[in-house]
Formats: sequence, C-alpha cells, structure tokens
Amino acid sequence: MEQKNIPELNIRFAQASPEGVIRYFSDVYAGKVAFASSLGAEDQVIMHLIATLDVPIHIFTLDTGRLFAETYDLLHKTQNRYRLPIRVYFPEKKEVEEMVNQKGINLFYNSLANRKQCCRVRKIDPLQRALQGMQVWICGLRWQQGITRTKNQMVEWDEQNQMLKVNPLIHWTDEQLWGFIRQNNIPYNILHDKGFPSIGCQPCTRSVALGEDLRSGRWWWENPENRECGLHKKD
Repeated sequence: MEQKNIPELNIRFAQASPEGVIRYFSDVYAGKVAFASSLGAEDQVIMHLIATLDVPIHIFTLDTGRLFAETYDLLHKTQNRYRLPIRVYFPEKKEVEEMVNQKGINLFYNSLANRKQCCRVRKIDPLQRALQGMQVWICGLRWQQGITRTKNQMVEWDEQNQMLKVNPLIHWTDEQLWGFIRQNNIPYNILHDKGFPSIGCQPCTRSVALGEDLRSGRWWWENPENRECGLHKKD
C-alpha cells in the first residue's frame, strides 16, 4: 500500500476503534509492523491492546540512558504483566561518549542545536535501527497532547523513515485514556500521579501545573513549537 492511499485510509478509519485499526494493519502488513513504546500512558494502552488481540507486532522501547527510575520500574512491571517480547534499543556508545566529552553531560540546556543533537544520538538513531525492515510504525500520538500534535492524523506518511505511521488513539480524550487505563487495571508510570503528564528523559522533563499544556514539562526552557525530540518530525 502506497503513500497515495493515506487519505482513503483516514476516511475509512475515521470512526474505527483502536482495536480495529491495529488488527487491520497487523493483518495487511503481517510481520512488518512495529510498535515503539515510550511507556507513556497512551503506549501502555496500546501495549494492552496488542496483548489482548494477540497480533504479531514487533514491540520495542528506546533506553536513552537518562530515563527516570520510575520508567525502568514500569518496563519491568509491563514485561511481567503482558509477557510480550519488548526489545530495548540503546544509543551507540561511541557517539554518546564523543558528544558528552565534547559538549558536557547536560549539553542540551545550552542551545537548541545541542538538544537536538542529544535527541538524535540517544533516540532518533536507535529508532531508525529498530524500524529497519518494517513498513508500519504504530505510535501513541493524540491531538490533546499539545500544540505540536494537533495536525497529526490517524494514518500518516513518515518521510524520515519512509513508512506508514499509525496513531490508533489520535482522537482519544484524556478522559477516554485514563478511563480505559483504570477500567483495565493497566500499569502506568507513577509519575503521572505527581504532575507529569508527559515523561521523557529525566533532565528534560518536569512536572506541570493544573491547566498547563500536557507537553509543557518537556524541554520547558524552549519555545513551545520546538518541544519535540524529532521522532515525530513534520515538515
């Protein structure tokens, strides 16, 4: 299925359930579908759905080396709960060493260019390795996550990785998300209960006040339109 079919797919799945979307792509692209989990609330829901549907999807997460201890605890709990093979991808050691030794351990605070370099080394490059051989990338993007996500669609073309990107929860509200988590007793990061709606690397994530944008705690020292790591780049 080519890029030109995306508008048709978005019409087809406008009212579809996340389960229906996941089932469709896992059937049509059998063995070529990957799910990248950040272990955020949305991704925990998708993990639950994949386990329930028992579909053959390559599941992985990215360990940047700067994650919260609570995130590692959740990975352990998730592996024990669902018994799914969750592969962990790490950044290349040599690149991390060169970057840190040249620019410092917390280089990302000094400039936008430095922050993007850190995200590339620790996240984007490992992601591209994880997606090799795949044709569909399942993500947990939602419109309500913030201003950088409002233009995303259910089905998109990811130019950076030359593949389809599918966001089964794109329409879900916060209420739907957390209602589903509680109803199904899905494990989630305890930092969500402490004012962290979006959780990434520890040095680049802070809690947010009630009413603030959900992603305002990510790279909070930067302008809102820059608060993406580059995994979901839209030109």
